[in-house]
Amino acid sequence: MGLVKDQSAFIQDVSLLIQEAKRLGIELTAGEMYRTQEQQDIYLKNGKTKTNNSMHLKRLAVDFNFFIDGELVYNHPLITELGKFWESLNEINRWGGSWRGLVESGQSSFVDSPHFERKVNA
Repeated sequence: MGLVKDQSAFIQDVSLLIQEAKRLGIELTAGEMYRTQEQQDIYLKNGKTKTNNSMHLKRLAVDFNFFIDGELVYNHPLITELGKFWESLNEINRWGGSWRGLVESGQSSFVDSPHFERKVNA
Protein backbone atom coordinates (compact mmCIF):
# COMPACT_ATOMS: atom_id res chain seq x y z
CA MET A 1 0.00 0.00 0.00
CA GLY A 2 2.85 2.42 0.74
CA LEU A 3 3.70 4.08 4.02
CA VAL A 4 1.82 7.35 3.42
CA LYS A 5 -1.36 5.48 2.45
CA ASP A 6 -0.97 3.19 5.49
CA GLN A 7 -0.53 6.22 7.75
CA SER A 8 -3.58 7.92 6.23
CA ALA A 9 -5.75 4.80 6.67
CA PHE A 10 -4.45 4.44 10.24
CA ILE A 11 -5.39 8.03 11.13
CA GLN A 12 -8.85 7.56 9.63
CA ASP A 13 -9.37 4.51 11.86
CA VAL A 14 -8.04 6.46 14.85
CA SER A 15 -10.71 9.09 14.20
CA LEU A 16 -13.36 6.34 14.34
CA LEU A 17 -11.77 5.01 17.54
CA ILE A 18 -11.98 8.43 19.18
CA GLN A 19 -15.67 8.71 18.24
CA GLU A 20 -16.34 5.22 19.63
CA ALA A 21 -14.55 6.10 22.87
CA LYS A 22 -16.80 9.13 23.27
CA ARG A 23 -19.88 6.99 22.59
CA LEU A 24 -18.75 4.54 25.29
CA GLY A 25 -18.19 7.36 27.79
CA ILE A 26 -14.40 7.14 27.70
CA GLU A 27 -12.55 10.43 27.65
CA LEU A 28 -9.22 10.10 25.84
CA THR A 29 -6.04 12.11 26.11
CA ALA A 30 -3.05 11.59 23.89
CA GLY A 31 -0.09 9.59 24.99
CA GLU A 32 2.54 8.91 22.38
CA MET A 33 2.36 8.48 18.62
CA TYR A 34 5.72 9.00 16.95
CA ARG A 35 8.83 7.59 18.57
CA THR A 36 12.48 7.91 17.55
CA GLN A 37 14.72 4.87 17.32
CA GLU A 38 16.70 6.22 20.28
CA GLN A 39 13.58 6.38 22.44
CA GLN A 40 12.56 2.89 21.31
CA ASP A 41 15.98 1.58 22.35
CA ILE A 42 15.51 3.12 25.82
CA TYR A 43 12.03 1.56 26.17
CA LEU A 44 13.40 -1.83 25.12
CA LYS A 45 16.25 -1.61 27.62
CA ASN A 46 13.85 -0.62 30.43
CA GLY A 47 11.28 -3.32 29.59
CA LYS A 48 8.57 -0.87 28.54
CA THR A 49 8.43 -2.61 25.15
CA LYS A 50 9.25 -6.07 23.85
CA THR A 51 10.31 -5.04 20.34
CA ASN A 52 12.79 -2.86 18.56
CA ASN A 53 10.47 -2.69 15.56
CA SER A 54 7.54 -0.70 16.96
CA MET A 55 4.85 0.70 14.69
CA HIS A 56 5.43 3.99 16.58
CA LEU A 57 8.63 4.32 14.53
CA LYS A 58 6.48 4.38 11.37
CA ARG A 59 3.75 6.62 12.81
CA LEU A 60 1.36 3.67 12.72
CA ALA A 61 0.68 3.42 16.46
CA VAL A 62 -0.80 5.61 19.14
CA ASP A 63 -1.04 5.32 22.91
CA PHE A 64 -3.99 6.85 24.76
CA ASN A 65 -4.85 7.63 28.35
CA PHE A 66 -8.38 6.58 29.33
CA PHE A 67 -10.59 8.49 31.73
CA ILE A 68 -13.88 6.99 32.89
CA ASP A 69 -15.98 9.07 35.29
CA GLY A 70 -12.98 11.40 35.66
CA GLU A 71 -10.64 8.62 36.81
CA LEU A 72 -7.54 7.51 34.86
CA VAL A 73 -7.88 3.78 34.21
CA TYR A 74 -6.10 1.25 32.02
CA ASN A 75 -8.03 -1.88 32.94
CA HIS A 76 -11.79 -1.64 32.51
CA PRO A 77 -14.43 -3.57 30.52
CA LEU A 78 -15.16 -0.46 28.41
CA ILE A 79 -11.51 -0.29 27.35
CA THR A 80 -11.69 -3.93 26.30
CA GLU A 81 -14.79 -3.07 24.26
CA LEU A 82 -12.89 -0.20 22.65
CA GLY A 83 -9.97 -2.50 21.85
CA LYS A 84 -12.27 -5.01 20.19
CA PHE A 85 -13.85 -2.20 18.20
CA TRP A 86 -10.38 -1.15 16.99
CA GLU A 87 -9.53 -4.65 15.84
CA SER A 88 -12.90 -4.93 14.05
CA LEU A 89 -12.10 -1.93 11.85
CA ASN A 90 -9.38 -3.70 9.89
CA GLU A 91 -7.73 -7.11 10.07
CA ILE A 92 -4.29 -5.49 10.47
CA ASN A 93 -5.35 -3.28 13.39
CA ARG A 94 -4.04 -4.63 16.68
CA TRP A 95 -4.77 -3.58 20.24
CA GLY A 96 -2.06 -4.02 22.88
CA GLY A 97 -4.59 -5.17 25.46
CA SER A 98 -5.12 -8.42 23.61
CA TRP A 99 -2.44 -8.60 20.90
CA ARG A 100 -5.15 -10.31 18.80
CA GLY A 101 -6.05 -12.86 21.43
CA LEU A 102 -2.53 -13.81 22.55
CA VAL A 103 -3.02 -12.34 26.03
CA GLU A 104 -6.36 -14.06 26.61
CA SER A 105 -5.02 -17.42 25.39
CA GLY A 106 -1.96 -17.20 27.65
CA GLN A 107 0.46 -17.04 24.71
CA SER A 108 1.61 -13.56 25.76
CA SER A 109 1.92 -11.94 29.16
CA PHE A 110 2.74 -8.47 27.82
CA VAL A 111 -0.35 -6.26 28.09
CA ASP A 112 -0.25 -2.72 26.68
CA SER A 113 -3.86 -1.53 26.84
CA PRO A 114 -3.13 2.11 25.83
CA HIS A 115 -1.59 0.90 22.53
CA PHE A 116 -3.42 0.81 19.19
CA GLU A 117 -1.54 0.02 16.00
CA ARG A 118 -1.80 -0.89 12.34
CA LYS A 119 0.63 -3.76 11.77
CA VAL A 120 2.25 -3.43 8.35
CA ASN A 121 5.50 -4.62 6.86
CA ALA A 122 6.36 -1.27 5.24
